[in-house]
Amino acid sequence: MNYHGSLSPTAETLKQLQLAHLQTVPFENLSIHRDEPIVLNDAALYDKIVHRRRGGFCYELNGLFAALLRELGFNVEMLSAQVVDGSGVVGPPFDHMTLLVHLEKPWLADVGFGDSFLEPLVLDEKSEQRQGNRAYKILKEDATLKLLQQIDDGDWKEQYRFTLRPYEYSDYAEMCQYHQTSPNSHFTKARICSRATPEGRITLSGMRFITTTLGDRHEEEITSEEKYQGLLKEHFGITF
Repeated sequence: MNYHGSLSPTAETLKQLQLAHLQTVPFENLSIHRDEPIVLNDAALYDKIVHRRRGGFCYELNGLFAALLRELGFNVEMLSAQVVDGSGVVGPPFDHMTLLVHLEKPWLADVGFGDSFLEPLVLDEKSEQRQGNRAYKILKEDATLKLLQQIDDGDWKEQYRFTLRPYEYSDYAEMCQYHQTSPNSHFTKARICSRATPEGRITLSGMRFITTTLGDRHEEEITSEEKYQGLLKEHFGITF
C-alpha cells in the first residue's frame, strides 16, 4: 500500500491505513468477467491482492483489510450492509461488507465501497463529519444505522444501512455468489476498476476511462481491448 506510517492500533493509524488502501488497491470486478471464482478466506485474498497485485470488490477488500487490522492489534468486526441505490431502493442483507473498529470510540471503516468516505467515520457522532467537499452522517433508527453522504452542500443521499451484529466470511457466501453469477447483479453487467487519487479518482467503467481531478471530470472512450489493457496496467498495475 506504499504505507510508511505508524503501526500502532490507534485512530490515526486507522485513518492513514484506510486512505493508503483506497489510493493503492483498486475496487474492481475483473475476476467476475474472467470466470475466476472469488474465494473468501484470508489466504486466498492475500494471494490475490498482495501477491498478484489485484483489487477486488467489497467482500474481498474489506475482508483482507480486516485481517490486516487484526494483525496490527485492532479489534475489528465485519458487518452486513444493505446498499441503497440512486432511486432509494434498499438492497438485501449482505449486499455489502463494512467494518466496525473498536478503539476509544467505535469507528466505521470501509475500503470496499468505491467513491465514498476516504477516512473512517466516528460511529456515534451525531453531527455531520466533513471530508473535503463532502459530508457524512450516521443516523440511528432502532437497531439500524444509516450512512448518508452530501456532496458540495447538495441533497443528503443514503449510501447504505447496517446493523452492528458481527459476521464471518461464510455469512456473505450466498450474496458473493449472487454478485458473481446473477444477470441482475450490476457486477456482472460491465467491468469496473477504480481507485482514489490524491486529487480525485480514476476509473475504468466499461469501455470508458474517467478521471476526476479537483472536481473536474474528464471522460474518454476506449476504442480497443488493447487500449483497455494498457490503461489497466498503467494506472492500476494490473496485467493479465
